[in-house]
Amino acid sequence: MKQLSTINKVIYVINMLVAFVLLLAFVLPFLPPKTYSVLSVLNLGVPFLILSNVLFFLYWLFRVRKQLILSLGVLVIGQIAFGSLYKFSSSKKIENPSNFKVMNYNVRLFNLFDWIPEKDIDTKIIEFVKKQEPAILCIQDYHPRKNNDLAFFKYKYEHLSGKKIKHGQAIFSQFRIINSGSVEFPNTSNNAIFADVVKGKDTIRIYNVHLESLRINTQIDSLKNANSERLFNRVSSTFKMQQSQTELLLNHKANCRYKTIICGDFNNTAFSYVYRKIKGDLNDTFLEAGNGFGRTYDFKFFPVRIDYIFADDAFSVNGFKSYNEHFSDHYPISTTLSLSNDN
Repeated sequence: MKQLSTINKVIYVINMLVAFVLLLAFVLPFLPPKTYSVLSVLNLGVPFLILSNVLFFLYWLFRVRKQLILSLGVLVIGQIAFGSLYKFSSSKKIENPSNFKVMNYNVRLFNLFDWIPEKDIDTKIIEFVKKQEPAILCIQDYHPRKNNDLAFFKYKYEHLSGKKIKHGQAIFSQFRIINSGSVEFPNTSNNAIFADVVKGKDTIRIYNVHLESLRINTQIDSLKNANSERLFNRVSSTFKMQQSQTELLLNHKANCRYKTIICGDFNNTAFSYVYRKIKGDLNDTFLEAGNGFGRTYDFKFFPVRIDYIFADDAFSVNGFKSYNEHFSDHYPISTTLSLSNDN
C-alpha cells in the first residue's frame, strides 16, 4: 500500500469497499430477508459487484500488483459458493428418444397494454411457442384472449384473478393432467400453481411459481428520478413477501411424492435467499446445460437472470436454451429433460 501512488491508493480503498460489499452479499442468501431485510437489497447488486471486482482484478493484474489478490479472493469464494455470473462451458445438447422440452415464459399479459410498440406481439408469442414445440409450457402473467390460441396443447390448467382484466398463471401440457391446483399467496395477485402430468408410467409434478414483483421501472431516466428511500423500502418489503411466499410453496411441495419440476419467475437473482431455498436439492437446468449469462429479463444495465427451471435428480438435463425473442420484458427459457428410467 505504501508503494502505491495517491491515485492507486484511492482506487484500492474503493476496491476494498466493493470487495467487502460483495463478500457480504454472498452471505445474504443464507439469511432470511424478514430478519435482514435492509441488507437483502444487496442481492440485486451482485451482478454489478461481480463485474466491478473483475475490473479491479484486471486493473491490478495489468499493473502487476499484489492488490489483485483482494478481488481475486472474493471472486473465488463466490465461484465456490454460487458459481460464476457467466457460464463459460458450451451448452449441453444430448439427443435422447425420451427427451421432452419444458419452457418457461413470463408473457406480460401478451402485450395487452402495448408496452412493446409492435403489432401482433401476442400472435408472435404463440407462433414462437408453437415453433419450439415444448411438451410443457409454464406461463406467468397469463391473460386469456381470443387470439391467444394455444390449442395445440392437449391439456391446460390456468388460475386467474382480477375483475376487469383476468390474469394469472397457466400450465400447458402435451401429457395428461390428472390433478391441479393453486398455492395461494396472501395480499397479492401472485401465486404458484401446480399440475400433475402423466408421462408413460411416471407422474410428474409441475410447479409454476410467480413470486412478488419489485414493480420497478428499469428505464434509466425513471431510476434516476425515483425516490431512493421509497425504492429501498419497496425492495425490502417485497423480499419479505417473497420469503413468506417461498415458505408456502415449500410447505406444499413437502407433501408431494412425485418427481418434481419447478418453473417460474422469482423476481430475484440466483444470489438470493428465495433462489437458494426453492432450489434446495434440485438441479438448476441452466447451470447443468446452459452457457453465457442466461439472461431472462430486459434490464438496461447488465444481464439479469430471474426466471428458472429446476428439476430433481430423477431427470437427466440434456439441454438448455435462453432465447433472444423480445416479445415481453422477460425472455423465454427452455430445458430438455429425460427420465432416467426411460433411457
